[in-house]
Order: sequence, then C-alpha cells, then structure tokens
Amino acid sequence: MSSLAPPVATPGRPPGAAAAMNRLLAHGAAKPLLFVLALGPFAWLFWGAWADVLGANPAEALVRGTGDWTLRMLCLTLAVTPLRQLTGWHALARLRRMLGLFTFFYGVLHFLAFAWLDMGFDLTAIVADIAKRPFILVGSTALLLMLPLAATSFNRAIKALGAKRWQALHKAVYAVALLALLHFFWMRAGKLDFGEVAVYAAIVAVLLGWRVVKRLQRRTTA
Repeated sequence: MSSLAPPVATPGRPPGAAAAMNRLLAHGAAKPLLFVLALGPFAWLFWGAWADVLGANPAEALVRGTGDWTLRMLCLTLAVTPLRQLTGWHALARLRRMLGLFTFFYGVLHFLAFAWLDMGFDLTAIVADIAKRPFILVGSTALLLMLPLAATSFNRAIKALGAKRWQALHKAVYAVALLALLHFFWMRAGKLDFGEVAVYAAIVAVLLGWRVVKRLQRRTTA
C-alpha cells in the first residue's frame, strides 16, 4: 500500500489544478515576471512625467499614483497567505517577500514625491507639515513601521532574529495596513471622495478579518 495520500480536490477546481499552479509559481521565470509587473506602475509614472501626459497637475498625479500603488501592493502582500491556504497554491509564499519589498519601494517613492514636489525637500517645512497634518503623520508612521520589515526581509535577518522574533516583528504589517488605510481615508475626506476608500477598506477588512477568524479557530481546537 502506498504511503502517499491521494490529492484532495478543492470544490470548483479539478484535481491536480493546485499542483499545476504550484509548478508555474515555482518556475524560475515567476520571480523575474513578478518583478517586471510590479515595476510597471513606476515605469508608467516615470514615463508619464517625462512625456507630460499626467494631466493638468502632474505633481499631484505622481504623489497620488505612488500612494495608490503602495496600498495596492500592501493588499497583494496580505492576500498571499489567505490565497495560499484557500487554493493550495503554496508556492505563492516565495513571491510574498518581493511584494512586501515593492510595497516599501512605492511607499518611499510616495514620501519622496511629497517631500520633493510639495515641499521642495525643505526639511523644516516637511517636519512642520507632518506635525500639523494628521494624515501625513499617520502615513509617515506607516512608512517608518515598514522600514524594519523591509530591512529584515532576508534570510540572514531571519537567522539572526530567530523565527519567532522575526514573525512577531513582521506582524507589524497589520498596523501598517490600518495606518495606510487611515491615511488614505483622511486624504480623500477633504474632497468627500469615499468610493475608493470603501473598496480598500473592504479588502483590508476581509484580509485581516480572515486572520482573526483563523486565530480564533486555532484557539478553540487547541
């Protein structure tokens, strides 16, 4: 008798579909392809600024565009674990680090766009604006919280910290998600534009709520 258990089919998905997807995700070209795709928004914004096709207010388009992509990359990063467990696409885990680093990349670009295009890299004015406007303070706090996460997103850091401490540190991404959402809400509140905010709030609520439910299930079965 074979010691290997038969593959479990997920409802709505033919047997072997998860294995096929895992082979694709584990392919050597998966990471380079993700890198190119994740760099696409930056390339578009850079070209748009150079070609002057970002509209009547290109500075606002750059600040807003980099901020939007920070939040999108953050949602994609948070979606990896639920997708992995719900679909059996376990090879997604190897792409999570890159998504997290691109979240930080776009967050840095967002802050630099604000510091340069709005503040002219005037450090005194930047500090005063952060202290004066809550939504900038919240956004800056989220970026600062992302800094140690990006700095420890490498195997050497995991070994140095130990798995438990590394995992505890990287749970700060949940605080980052809430702060980023609050930053986005306050930024749009001035224009009474809450449509996109509601969409992102729903996505973040599902992604964080799923983790809460899973933790409660583990506690009840322990």
